[in-house]
Amino acid sequence: MKTYTEQSIQSELKKLKDWQYINNGIEKKYMFLDFTQALGFIVQVGIKAEKKNHHPELCNVYNKVTIRLTTHDADGVTDKDLDLAKAIEEL
Repeated sequence: MKTYTEQSIQSELKKLKDWQYINNGIEKKYMFLDFTQALGFIVQVGIKAEKKNHHPELCNVYNKVTIRLTTHDADGVTDKDLDLAKAIEEL
């Protein structure tokens, strides 16, 4: 499975809004009006992730959600991560 380097992923990140390459993963931060909206978003992400059988790292503090995508068995970012990031962007 091909993994992206910090240099090789830059063109792919330009296709995604506000995603950043950090420590062999891609991350994005979201802010919502309140906890209920943040939690609803997490549930929607979870449904998409389960359908793709690729699961993100999720962090939620009140109205803030951080999503981190990395392919653990490849020790880096792969097309699976980019595919899930694109699906999340559709929410």
